[in-house]
Amino acid sequence: MSFKLGDKVCVLDQDIEGVVTAVIGDNLEVETTFGFLMKFTARELLILPEEGLQVSNYEVAKIKHLKQDKKPNYKTTVSRKERDVPKMEVDLHIGQLTNATNLSNFDMLNMQLDTAQRQLDFAIAKKIQKVVFIHGVGAGVLKEELKYLFKRYEGIRVYEGDYKKYGLGATEVYLTQHVRREL
Repeated sequence: MSFKLGDKVCVLDQDIEGVVTAVIGDNLEVETTFGFLMKFTARELLILPEEGLQVSNYEVAKIKHLKQDKKPNYKTTVSRKERDVPKMEVDLHIGQLTNATNLSNFDMLNMQLDTAQRQLDFAIAKKIQKVVFIHGVGAGVLKEELKYLFKRYEGIRVYEGDYKKYGLGATEVYLTQHVRREL
């Protein structure tokens, strides 16, 4: 729809009417009936018919279609192939990795990262498509370090772990066919 200066318009989703005072590309400036200047895109406006003109059913249907909310499809379907992919879980909680109790935070973090890297390299070598790293919630240091580690690999996709199963304490890594590690 092309707008020009002086067109009487109304806003689709609001009870606002006014007159077009400026046209800048796809953006329009409208002076409302209350005297306010507001900016809209062309998709948000309709030209009001002149007094005495009839509006056809086709135009009404067209406007209703524009105003209808397009509800996003939140339902994600997982293919059977993805559902049945054997996945590898790596628990990075320090209690699962060692029995030593006198380690510093630095040593614990390094042990966890070394384990994660070793297990990821193993998954790449064995062509395992999905690896879940269970890191726990904590302060988030290990999670951020894992993200940094995963960025050094080409061909992997990183997502939050399944909330129902792991809560906020897991990261899922999907491996594609050609994964390479940058040095």
